[in-house]
Amino acid sequence: MNMTQTTVLNGTPCIMLAAGGYEAYIAYELGSNVIRLRDVKNGIDVFRFNPENTAETLRQSAEVWGLPTLYLPNRFADGVLKTSDAVYHLPVNEAAPYNNHIHGFLHKRAYKVLSQHADENCAVVKTAYDYDENDPFFAYLPLRFRVELTFTLSEYGLEHKFAMINLSDKALPVSLATHTTIQAPFLDGAKAEDMRLMVPIGKRCELNERCLPTERLLEPKLSDLEYKNGTKCPVLQNLDNDMYQADYGTLDGQKFYGVICEDVASGKKICYEVSEEYKFWIVWNDKGFNGYFCPEPMTAMIDAPNLSLPPEVTGYRELKPHGVFEANQRFFTA
Repeated sequence: MNMTQTTVLNGTPCIMLAAGGYEAYIAYELGSNVIRLRDVKNGIDVFRFNPENTAETLRQSAEVWGLPTLYLPNRFADGVLKTSDAVYHLPVNEAAPYNNHIHGFLHKRAYKVLSQHADENCAVVKTAYDYDENDPFFAYLPLRFRVELTFTLSEYGLEHKFAMINLSDKALPVSLATHTTIQAPFLDGAKAEDMRLMVPIGKRCELNERCLPTERLLEPKLSDLEYKNGTKCPVLQNLDNDMYQADYGTLDGQKFYGVICEDVASGKKICYEVSEEYKFWIVWNDKGFNGYFCPEPMTAMIDAPNLSLPPEVTGYRELKPHGVFEANQRFFTA
């Protein structure tokens, strides 16, 4: 029976969804992070999960567990963020030699639960966060907005819908990502060395020693093409901010805009589909030996508003007052 339930997982308040053979736990007080997504029937934990994790563990390292939603994601050089009608100075929270602002604040905020329900088709929870002068980050980015996240669990997997509404009278910069952490191995009893990752890449976005774009878009090399042809092992080697333009791949002979991770010994897959608002993929795996990796979809390039490249290349956009931005993701097993 499909259901939603308010519960506590190791001290972390959650909404638990159960539907379609899956279970999901949304930690609404921790950025509405999906701290666990499990295919119960097939014994698959999609996201990085440790049953010993306390609420404090998750709070201290919110970027590297579950499905954290980031705004403003990745890096801004020297903390500077230039929009069409203002310049903002964000705190530099990434030490030398990088000297960048990194990952913003949204993934650490307590969201309100707006609604939850279940029927014979699915289980749904909707959460929201209102960003205003009550948020400590408002001193750096004084632009009111509202974020609404809707999670729908069904036989089709977990759908993650993001909506942002500009409640200020200025341009709101839009750059969004999820720091998606995939468990390695994801299948109970499997081996990490049997994992392969397919990412349908376009050109590689060259980064400098500060992990900022040089603005050069490079043709993929052989090591890059391992992503495209699905032969890349996403762990047991260091993958450090491999950044690419997103493209279409295929799944079961159909066009598919997303990444696929397979356990080649069993043929079991995690399929991760995103909407076309996500124009880039970054792959990072915390040096490769910590039991997870991150295929991160981004709507805009690192440092996008500060680059000289045009918005149609960087993916950067702005919301006018009262404007709305939406983007979707879906996770399912096969």
